[in-house]
Order: sequence, then structure tokens, then C-alpha cells
Amino acid sequence: QVQLVESGGGLVQPGGSLRLSCAASGFTFSTSAMTWVRQAPGKGLEWVSSIGTFGRGPLYADSVKGRFTISRDNAKNTAYLQMRSLKPEDTARYYCAKGGRDNYVRPLSQGTQVTVSS
Repeated sequence: QVQLVESGGGLVQPGGSLRLSCAASGFTFSTSAMTWVRQAPGKGLEWVSSIGTFGRGPLYADSVKGRFTISRDNAKNTAYLQMRSLKPEDTARYYCAKGGRDNYVRPLSQGTQVTVSS
């Protein structure tokens, strides 16, 4: 079955950086678009970024454009989200999901917590 395990979150000061990883198994990773979404306390899921197969067509929410970079390593079945210039409003639990921006499968994984605070 599809399994996604996120890691790399933590506490970081405003302006700092983190790199999230998403280890995937249970499906053919290289032929699947991948997406990152996040959920802040008391709010719904927010789409953050998506990447196509073999790194094609990365898309970003306006709120993270220019600060976040999505990538993937098909040899390692892993997707990444490099986050720079972090802001307090980036504080959320981050999840990766199988699929693209318009058709990702709602994540059931644990996610990884990112807290941006001084």
C-alpha cells in the first residue's frame, strides 16, 4: 500500500531554512506527481507545491513562491521541500501526498511539524 514518511521539520527562527523529505513506498514513485500540503493549527489543508514526474513543471502557492523549492530523487523514491526565508505564518504540519495539485490523495501520514518562531 502507499506509504509516505515525512521528516526534517523542527523549530527554526524567522528567516531560517529547513529541508523536508518524503520517503515513498508502495507505488511506482517515478511515474507519480508529488505534492506538499500543510495544515496550520485550526485551519484546513493548504496546497503548497507540486512536482511532476522527473521534476517537470514545479508549481508553488503564491505564499511560498520564491522561498520554497520542491524537488525529487526518483532513484531514492524521495521528494523534498527546501524552505528558505521562513516566516511565522509558515508554521504548520507539512505532509507529502501522491498526485498533482488538482488530484493529490489526501495524506494519511503523520506529517512533520515546522514551527517558525523567535
